Amino acid sequence: MPFVAADIGGTHARVALMRASHDGVRKVETLAYRVFACAEFPALSQLLQAFIDTHVSAPVKRCVLACAGQIMGDEVVNDNLAWPIHLTQLRNALGLDEVAVLNDFEALAYALDGPLADGGRHLCGPTTAAMGPTLVIGPGTGLGAAVHVPAPVGGFVLPTEAGQMDFAPNSVREREVLAHLAPHGGYVAFEHIVSGPGLLIIYATLCTLRGEAPKLATPEAVTAAAVAHSDAQAVEAVEIFCAALGSFTGNLAMAFMATGGVYLAGGFLSSTFELLQRSAFEERFLHGRSARALLSQIPVWVTEHGHHGVQGAAKWYLRHGMAASETLRHAVADGLGA
Repeated sequence: MPFVAADIGGTHARVALMRASHDGVRKVETLAYRVFACAEFPALSQLLQAFIDTHVSAPVKRCVLACAGQIMGDEVVNDNLAWPIHLTQLRNALGLDEVAVLNDFEALAYALDGPLADGGRHLCGPTTAAMGPTLVIGPGTGLGAAVHVPAPVGGFVLPTEAGQMDFAPNSVREREVLAHLAPHGGYVAFEHIVSGPGLLIIYATLCTLRGEAPKLATPEAVTAAAVAHSDAQAVEAVEIFCAALGSFTGNLAMAFMATGGVYLAGGFLSSTFELLQRSAFEERFLHGRSARALLSQIPVWVTEHGHHGVQGAAKWYLRHGMAASETLRHAVADGLGA
């Protein structure tokens, strides 16, 4: 039976009607797909209802959500979502029998056995990967990451909240930025720097440090100005962003021994690929001394996020079984958290 799969980010929601494929080749089949702006809806239930009203002809009773954040009881907890998500309330509002949930980058990692791994642009390192864990990392509204660990049958995925790790400056300029953001010390998360909003924060901070008023008001405007070399602070902000992303990615690659490679996902990075190539990303990714020998053997690609999140969520759902999802820690059915 068809089911709804949705990839819910802080800015966009990608929603699809899917079913198990019967052609013996594909595992899932997409019947309808649409991208929504989260800010245009007062609640997730209304966003999903808009999709169902437009694209679903027969009643659907099951839904799987790939969401930024983690499941705590009946709620998806994340600072970057457009609205709170309470799963029992969502299930009742849409008349669903079941709502299963997993982390959005966990879903992307489950999509690595499909087009997600085939369509990337090579950034650095060797062009082929060895066997081993594979990382998926993406700066967007927040900073997400997950690791796929290979196994004889399918492998498994570890979600993370790596974006919440403490940011560590590497250069004198980064220390100045950090000192401005936390003048009395304290915790500053990596995603406060390495994300779309983080890029805007870097830009505004650099303007302040130079005694100038910021002229650009969105991350897109900053990246466009950096590409055009029309704003010196925008250029420097992107340079700091790319360098910090390199450090973050190298840290995770060391932590998980990601010899299977790294995929940097998201349209944000794809639109600035040339700047990323020319940046200090690779040097910061490689770190130094003994770590360099390992990290230099890890390939890094940049790939589009696209519909891969809903594909991965659907694959996870079918793989673990619809009826069995109550026993999984991600699933919430009949108002009870796993």
